[in-house]
Amino acid sequence: MQLILMGAPGAGKGTQAAKLVERYKIPQISTGDMFRAAVKEGTELGKAAKACMDEGKLVPDEVTIGIVRERLAKDDCKNGFILDGFPRTVEQADALAEILDEHGKKISCVLNINVPSEYLIERAVGRRICKKCGATYHIKFNPAKGEVCDTCGGELYQRADDNETTMKNRLAAYEASTRPLIDYYKSAGVYKEIDGTQSIEKVTEDLVNVLLSVKE
Repeated sequence: MQLILMGAPGAGKGTQAAKLVERYKIPQISTGDMFRAAVKEGTELGKAAKACMDEGKLVPDEVTIGIVRERLAKDDCKNGFILDGFPRTVEQADALAEILDEHGKKISCVLNINVPSEYLIERAVGRRICKKCGATYHIKFNPAKGEVCDTCGGELYQRADDNETTMKNRLAAYEASTRPLIDYYKSAGVYKEIDGTQSIEKVTEDLVNVLLSVKE
């Protein structure tokens, strides 16, 4: 099962990806993970990616696509994978289709965890994190019992980027970049949207129900 998982910042993509990995025993592969692995392995593409990252530049499409090709050829992807953060453009989506075609495969389903912007902003602005153990709270949805972490008593703080202005900018950028991809995969007939405003358990249930209907 070859899956692409989409979702705006704060939509709960990481939480749901972990549950899908556990259920289907296929790897979750993020762009960052692929870059780090390629750099660690010292491949030519890894060296090219590292040079770009060291200079603070975006990794060019041809390097990114090459690293994706190497990663998807590994044994742990034989039974499928969950792609997270790739593709980001229609050009990358075309390249991915070509890579999978080389292996006689295709994208099974594109799952988008959809949460309206106002919900995501509220989630981010209300988030509080423990400086000591990293536990996450929310002043409305999951408040600590007091002014400190329930688990270790550490100080709770708000991340600098967890503010309304930053979130609005991030969400606008995400919408602009992903809209063409959504249209692309809708045209391919593999796009499915899940209501991410529901409980974690209900979102997982809906994702699994969608995947039960997917034909390989």
